[in-house]
Amino acid sequence: MSAVFTYSEARQNLASLLEKAVQEGEVRVKRKDGQVFIIKPETISGSPLDVEGIDLQLTREEIVAFIHEGRKYS
Repeated sequence: MSAVFTYSEARQNLASLLEKAVQEGEVRVKRKDGQVFIIKPETISGSPLDVEGIDLQLTREEIVAFIHEGRKYS
């Protein structure tokens, strides 16, 4: 169950409310009239091409040599 804040608590502590939403996935804000609102972080989807690189400790010259070698056999 997500954390529930009153409207007044949410107004006074917005930064901590948003941080709690990040940590727990969502928080709820309840007004005096009983209406409840859910606040949750937006899901950001990245590109499938956003991959972390690896350091092979190759020089620029070695990389270029590999490319030239590969082109010989294409």
